[in-house]
Amino acid sequence: MSSTQAIVSGVAGASALNLAHQALQGVTMDAPRMEILGMRAMKKGFEAAGEEVPPRSELYPLTLMGDLISNSGYYSLVGLAKPEHAIVTGAALGLAAGVGAVTLPGPMGLGDEPSNRTAQTTGMTVGLYLLGGLVAGITYSLISKRK
Repeated sequence: MSSTQAIVSGVAGASALNLAHQALQGVTMDAPRMEILGMRAMKKGFEAAGEEVPPRSELYPLTLMGDLISNSGYYSLVGLAKPEHAIVTGAALGLAAGVGAVTLPGPMGLGDEPSNRTAQTTGMTVGLYLLGGLVAGITYSLISKRK
């Protein structure tokens, strides 16, 4: 496993996830609003640290950057797989992240609506994370073959 290949694959998956998420918001009212969950989580983090919560205009880009970094790290786990299993591993990572994105925000005190408002929202949430995992897996598989 090359850590560079894993990181590149993770960034590819996270980028696909974020781009598709932003695109869906312009198409349907049922699109997931994961950035809302991210801003709520970040706000809780600032408050727990006793820090002043930045205004929304600053919190939003911080959240998107945090999403990209954390999702890149998560999807880079695809590099733990053998290249011939990378796509299946990416799919499993994506499905796990999608199910978590639907089931965990409520118990974490972040609210259910942004990822679980309607059946369509739930399906798109899982699908977006699955897409990210598949892109990470395909990327890892392809760049590993070039070596």
